[in-house]
Amino acid sequence: MIHKAHGYWIEEAGSQPTYPPLEGERQFDAIVVGGGFTGLWTAFHLKTAEPDLKVALLESHRIGHGPSGRNGGFVDAMWVSFASLGARYGDEAALRLARASERSVTQVGEFCEEHGVDAWYRLSGYLNVSTAPAQDGSWDRNLKAMRAAGIIDGPRELTPEAVQEVCASPAFRGGVHYGAAATVQPARLAFGIRAACEELGVTLFEESPAVRIDDSGSQVRILTPKGRASADRIVLANGPALAGQGSPLRQNVTLASSHMVITEPVPDVIEELGWTGGEAISDCRALLTYFRTTPDGRLALGWGGGRIVAGSRRFGRAELDADVIEGVIKSLHRYFPMLADRQIDYAWGGPIDASATHLPHVVSLPSGRAFAAFGYTGNGVGPSQMVGRSLASLVLDRRDEYRDLPFIEPASALTRVPPEPFRWAGGAMIREAIGRKEEAELTGRSVDPVSAAISRIPALIGFHIGR
Repeated sequence: MIHKAHGYWIEEAGSQPTYPPLEGERQFDAIVVGGGFTGLWTAFHLKTAEPDLKVALLESHRIGHGPSGRNGGFVDAMWVSFASLGARYGDEAALRLARASERSVTQVGEFCEEHGVDAWYRLSGYLNVSTAPAQDGSWDRNLKAMRAAGIIDGPRELTPEAVQEVCASPAFRGGVHYGAAATVQPARLAFGIRAACEELGVTLFEESPAVRIDDSGSQVRILTPKGRASADRIVLANGPALAGQGSPLRQNVTLASSHMVITEPVPDVIEELGWTGGEAISDCRALLTYFRTTPDGRLALGWGGGRIVAGSRRFGRAELDADVIEGVIKSLHRYFPMLADRQIDYAWGGPIDASATHLPHVVSLPSGRAFAAFGYTGNGVGPSQMVGRSLASLVLDRRDEYRDLPFIEPASALTRVPPEPFRWAGGAMIREAIGRKEEAELTGRSVDPVSAAISRIPALIGFHIGR
């Protein structure tokens, strides 16, 4: 097994071009900070809407090599979070947002078709399954909220027998199927958007971390180790970095790690499972496990039960963590015991940025010249395309449907997270307690009272864990 930070997807996508760092003094109309999905989609939509706009994209390391190139590749709509959306924004606004996110799933596929990007896009739906009695019916609140809002022909609740027809894991119980979802090879998609941006004329810089951002004058100025750039508008699309010291949103963002493994090709096992539809699947844990297949018959599994990251120090165990990978492999064999003697080819990890609501947010900073997006909580592959459209509309001051989506909020409306070191220490304690509780539920043991009590803390203080 090869265990390294960049993992399988980036290596499979092949050798990629490099771009120079920002050097000297440069002037642009708009600057996007962050070379992941949100930044790439924003730059793409800016140049598509205004071809003459001078747009730069700055990435602190390599474009597409961060969390956007390493995740599970689930292109989901936000229907699975509809109850949370409704509670925060009301049913009418939640419906607009969920429908826009559903269009985003299709728009990602249309982009791949139009630009010849072979990102393995497969519109196959998403299945949320119970794997323990404590998880049975955990989707009831969401389905009830959708029905109350008039959505009656969307998700399908499945019996255990129906779930087995989709994927015959011995651990799977009942579940719910959401049709508006696809899977992609995330690194191929990120590199495809980057190529489209370059073709449109976006100026790309790598190895150019934003050391300081000055938003006090008539323009926004960004200082990097080797240069300085100015622009009328700036977009902060560097989610994990927004948790760091000096970030205007550090009180609204937390970081945790998620880790994945991928097997050797096992088409015989996939055939045995009957999992030939390519569905994206996850269990119903708060620290969820997620799994998918690939066109060459591999099975990939990830776990959101990694560690809380202190501040924005995301390098290290957020990317390479042998103990967490051991837990991921344990989950792989628990859910798919027939893989016990099959080879695991790669293991890797990366940071995910989360908001207190576990919903993405788009923020206009006080000056009106800077905008930011964050908080996908690992569910950003599909919504980030929609968010990129919203950010482009904000930068261009366009009055359209994407400018009016409810996740565009002032920073003052966002729930704050505790300051460091309480964020790290408290978050680690809570995640460990949730992990112990869920492990007990999966193995049929009683949950110890201390873990049960600590697991209830997030709900008591207004934080959301899981979907």
